[in-house]
Amino acid sequence: MKLHEALNINLNQINREIENLVARDKDVPPRSQLQQSILGLIGSGGKRLRPLMVIVGSRFGRKPVDRRTLQLSAAAEFIHAASLIHDDIIDNAELRRGEPALHTRTGVLPAVHIGNYMSARVIELLSKYTGDKNRYVHDLSSVATAQLCLGEYQQMEHAYDYDLTMEQYFEKSRNKTALLMATCLRVGALSAESPEEIADLLYTFGEALGMSFQIQDDLLDFTQSAEVLGKPAGSDLRHGQVTLPVLFALQDPKLAPAIRTIGPASSEAEVDTVLQLIKNSDALYRTEQVSQDYLEQAAAIVEQLSHYPAHTDLKTLLQYFAGRDH
Repeated sequence: MKLHEALNINLNQINREIENLVARDKDVPPRSQLQQSILGLIGSGGKRLRPLMVIVGSRFGRKPVDRRTLQLSAAAEFIHAASLIHDDIIDNAELRRGEPALHTRTGVLPAVHIGNYMSARVIELLSKYTGDKNRYVHDLSSVATAQLCLGEYQQMEHAYDYDLTMEQYFEKSRNKTALLMATCLRVGALSAESPEEIADLLYTFGEALGMSFQIQDDLLDFTQSAEVLGKPAGSDLRHGQVTLPVLFALQDPKLAPAIRTIGPASSEAEVDTVLQLIKNSDALYRTEQVSQDYLEQAAAIVEQLSHYPAHTDLKTLLQYFAGRDH
């Protein structure tokens, strides 16, 4: 069963709202490269995790899901999709979900502008909900304009930086992935007039899930095939992304010298050798344990919210995140 089915959420409704963000923008010519690129990107797949989390959050409020909540869920996916465009450019990635990445089809400069438009469109949409009563929507636009960009910049700044600290890694992961997931749950809850303290608990739950999600993504780069990943295996290491498995492997004095030789000019054979060294170490096991620690933190929040019927949706999310292919 797919996640949206397990959560009993109508994905078609969400997809229509996402498409409407660009299709109903009078400043975007129909069938233009901008419109077609965005619609193609949105239609290329993805599980809509972030919009689903907005809807789940809203189930902790007093109001049923309405148009505003659906628009907020669409805005969350727009933010995420824009970040993927920038991510692929920074990483010089040629594939996204097994298809050519946007910048390889449009050129880098048009892709940058498309990503920028998507972020700006979200801010324009959210501006309709400004005011004291709806001040929470600022959280979503703040993530769109600041935190995600900061996470992307931190990733770029620390390429091939084997002196990266654990604290820096976790901060980057929080900015790049966890804060948007956390904000989706909180914004969804507040849009349905949930009490602030419940929305804050949902934020903490979402942040823990998001951290586990990013760590699992880092693990998949070492454990899955190119066919499953939709991009070459080992891409993170090849592009200089120092992830948690690499940081743990660097603590082994026998492995560290070989890892530190990997740079932009390294050959495929050199990268493959280091990938195998890391796989054969205890780094992947230690990384998995950290991911599990975050899932346990999230599970504790579910227990605190057990008096809400919607806590079963949190359990469904938890099971989904815990069961991702390793």
